[in-house]
Amino acid sequence: MILTVTPNPSLDRTYEVPSLDRGEVVRATGERVDPGGKGVNVSRAVTAAGRRTVAVLPLGGAPGALVADLLDAQGIEVAPVPVAGVTRSNIALAEADGVLTKINAPGPELTPAEQELLLDTVRRQSPGADWIACCGSLPRGLAPSWYAELVARAHAAGVRIALDTSGPALLAALRERPDVVKPNAEELAEAVGRPLVTVGDALKAAEELRGTGARAVLASLGADGQLLVDDAGAWFGTAAVDTVRSNVGAGDSSLAGFLVAGGRGPEALASAVAHGAAAVRLPGSVMPAPADLDPAAVTVTAEVPADRPLREPAA
Repeated sequence: MILTVTPNPSLDRTYEVPSLDRGEVVRATGERVDPGGKGVNVSRAVTAAGRRTVAVLPLGGAPGALVADLLDAQGIEVAPVPVAGVTRSNIALAEADGVLTKINAPGPELTPAEQELLLDTVRRQSPGADWIACCGSLPRGLAPSWYAELVARAHAAGVRIALDTSGPALLAALRERPDVVKPNAEELAEAVGRPLVTVGDALKAAEELRGTGARAVLASLGADGQLLVDDAGAWFGTAAVDTVRSNVGAGDSSLAGFLVAGGRGPEALASAVAHGAAAVRLPGSVMPAPADLDPAAVTVTAEVPADRPLREPAA
């Protein structure tokens, strides 16, 4: 079982539009409403892969109730933490050429009692978990050290923990040695405080995060592939993608693929790459099922192409 923790979940509305013209009436060609938040997406991808998952998340108001209903309809077990605030609603506009515009609301502010209840709910749900995946931004009221506390409690319970966050929350959590962290290129550059121009730059940055506490780093480099660095070495994975419909949740799908494949080594990296590549070919934040994966299109090598420029350098 994979337990996910989403401190700032959302109700996500995705509209497919031919193009986005400011000041004009834009008519959507497609619409989706999905439960959102990075940990929620991981649970959705784990379920699509045929594995059991439990989603821990604070929920409030009508949007929170709808998030719970949508997750239940997808066969996902929900461990809700009731909060007084209202769960945020986000909007994504996906253009025909693959450009995505997102409007993310801030979300409710959690009280000290709600923060502690969230931690206690994770504790009560963690027995029997193979992994705890803690994902996304922290809502108002939670200090950057909140994830560090969660990592410490998970390790005290003997459970491995994967962390997908950024900024001060990521840096604070490193001291508790999370089992894997999953930054994208921009988050990796922010963590080390310098631009990343090549795959080699990303490799050095990942090694630095390991030096400051991360036991493994799974870095998403967008169209350039994914990089895994752990105590056994480094691997680089790529997959050809002909058409990109939406990259919403692609990184979350990658993390789910990594964890369901054991969360270690080149085989897990290959699963992460296959899941990420499949996700970008699907509309909105649809998570790929096994039939959507193309493992034959994935290449994983221990020969990391350090000199290869990143197509989208991270500052």
